[in-house]
Amino acid sequence: MTVPPAPEPVPVQEPVPFAMPVTVPVPPAPPEPLIEARFDADYLANPKPAYPLISRRLGEQGVVHLRVHVGTDGLPLKVEVKRSSGFERLDRCAQETVTRWRFVPAKRGSNAVASWVVVPIVFSLT
Repeated sequence: MTVPPAPEPVPVQEPVPFAMPVTVPVPPAPPEPLIEARFDADYLANPKPAYPLISRRLGEQGVVHLRVHVGTDGLPLKVEVKRSSGFERLDRCAQETVTRWRFVPAKRGSNAVASWVVVPIVFSLT
């Protein structure tokens, strides 16, 4: 009589421990685009600076670039000369005028946000 071969041992599997669900972080949505502040809307009625009389007599002219920090209410928080016209009188006149201007504030989505904008002021005798 022949003895049947012994069955091969079946490996015992360890029980799988209960795994907690893994939370995969969702990347944040990209920020909404920024719509820059504006100073050139007609309804703002921002006056041009008065040309200083002495500057006219001396033939001073040029372009002043002002860097303006505009608040959420559209009012300038800070006005500084970014690039001079080359004449302090013209720079000062432009700066004093723009401090009284109103702006359309920058927006991110539907929310007004403070931002910087560059305002060129041209003084030309022609």
